[in-house]
Amino acid sequence: MSGSGVILGIDLGSRNVKLALMADGEVTDTRTVETMKFYMTYGTRSSSGFGVDLESLGYGMVDRIVATGYGRMAASFSGADNISEVTAHYLGALYQFDRDTFTLLDLGGQDFKIIRIDDGIMTDFVTNDKCAASTGRYLENMAGVLGLSMEAMGSYSEDPVKLSSTCAIFGESELIGLIVGGEPVPRLAAGVNLAVVARVLPQLERMGQGIIVMSGGVALNSAVVSMFAEAAGRRVVVLDDPVHNGALGCCVKGQNLGIQD
Repeated sequence: MSGSGVILGIDLGSRNVKLALMADGEVTDTRTVETMKFYMTYGTRSSSGFGVDLESLGYGMVDRIVATGYGRMAASFSGADNISEVTAHYLGALYQFDRDTFTLLDLGGQDFKIIRIDDGIMTDFVTNDKCAASTGRYLENMAGVLGLSMEAMGSYSEDPVKLSSTCAIFGESELIGLIVGGEPVPRLAAGVNLAVVARVLPQLERMGQGIIVMSGGVALNSAVVSMFAEAAGRRVVVLDDPVHNGALGCCVKGQNLGIQD
């Protein structure tokens, strides 16, 4: 596969906007900007809709902008070609991973996507955008209750407490009750990580067997990754850049490296 031109890929997330710049098929820059800061600092508004100030970003001229995003916010993005999140993540994973048959598990800030890829073709997918359980938002909320950083949360996997609620809101009350009852923080943190796995695993297993490839911010949680591998009995691989996978997929589409939409 080959591409030409300079492409800016934008993944408009609910918490952060992920950007990737690709020139002639090679990634030259990636960055993450908090969503409100992106809109207020780098956004432009006109009669044609919301756009991006390339000069403020320091990108200069680009040949094409391809955008995707949470809740299809990209649909009103001025001057950009817009693709679905599923397409963006599918293409990004094919670009980053050296195999063409696997199940992609993307765990983002407020939703998750499971995409089955066979011989380089997306054959099935399921998404959950109705509830923040088993996402980065859930982990952030629970880490806050436990007084832990997100990095620290990823170190706990041993002897997990079984949690009955995976709700990003009601789970806090359950966790506080267990703290009051004397449960140690390491067991509680491991229980939170396991709750993420337990909620997603049934849908993941319905997508078939083989290698699981993880993307999204939650893929940086090493405890969740190892728990998925153990629970599914399968090899789990984290993409080299799990956070910017959607933005990279937008670049791939823009470079005409990917043809499925």
